[in-house]
Amino acid sequence: MEKIKLDNSWDKVFDKSNEVEHKKVTFMNHFGITLAADMYIPKNNSDKFSAIAVSGPFGAVKEQSSGLYAQELAKRGFLTIAFDPSFTGESGGEPRYMNSPDINTEDFLSAVDFLSNLDNVDENKIGIIGICGWGGMAINTASIDTRIKACVASTMYDMSRVTGNGYFDSDDNEEARYKLREFLSNQRTIDYKEGSYKLAGGVVDPLPTDAPDFVRDYYDYYKTKRGYHKRSLNSNGGWCITAQTSLLNTRILHYSNEIRSAVLVVHGDKAHSLYFGRDAYNNMVSGNKYTDNKELMIIPNATHVDLYDNKDKIPFDKIEDFFKKYLR
Repeated sequence: MEKIKLDNSWDKVFDKSNEVEHKKVTFMNHFGITLAADMYIPKNNSDKFSAIAVSGPFGAVKEQSSGLYAQELAKRGFLTIAFDPSFTGESGGEPRYMNSPDINTEDFLSAVDFLSNLDNVDENKIGIIGICGWGGMAINTASIDTRIKACVASTMYDMSRVTGNGYFDSDDNEEARYKLREFLSNQRTIDYKEGSYKLAGGVVDPLPTDAPDFVRDYYDYYKTKRGYHKRSLNSNGGWCITAQTSLLNTRILHYSNEIRSAVLVVHGDKAHSLYFGRDAYNNMVSGNKYTDNKELMIIPNATHVDLYDNKDKIPFDKIEDFFKKYLR
């Protein structure tokens, strides 16, 4: 297994709970990449826990939103892990700051592999949560892995759609995609020549005066004390520019309407990204024989980023009830 360095200090952007036990763990995916995770274990005794793997947002690390979700659900009785995807955070993989819909789906699959083999986990009671771009990856994973009994996609993006079509599908045409293909192709030549991969930049800083509200919300989370983390791509230099290549050419969610297990899509009614959640839900239930366990929950007066860390907006009671219903 690839050797990685783990920081065992409490370096999260949220307070540590004394209601759960915490430790660092590692596991390997099928591409040979070692993934790092924070495990949160309820202090109440249980021979076999229901377990949940959490990741996201896209370009974040486990010390941010995914860790908050994982710790909160551990307080409610689930064994949880929040993991860094391949090439990011404390997880392995070279070159750094790359992504791939195939590898990132495999990251979730390998998290289920890991949880399924823990002595204190019931392998028949495993769920996943994906936040932001990892919401789409979570549904994509639920499309292929029948071990996953319940999936939550919170404030989701479909990263393949936004890469190929632009925001709000404004660039959904051959000409726009050709220009992006040409740009990425040329950047690959430059990167190879220079022996390094140019970064796209994280959340814009300084914030432009005319920045859209959702960009301001991103800034308020990733660039301030509220959510900044030294290993977070969005808080710092961002993804490699050419990391878009795979997402541009590979669409996820194609078989989502064949998911038999339970799926809950959660989104804010003020979120710029709401159309991703609504469309993913509609596509998932279209022609699907198993719709009774599919839900779309719209949170009033909630923005995209509210569902990163605002406990007054994140419907943890609903998420807890959902997992307790379907992880049984």
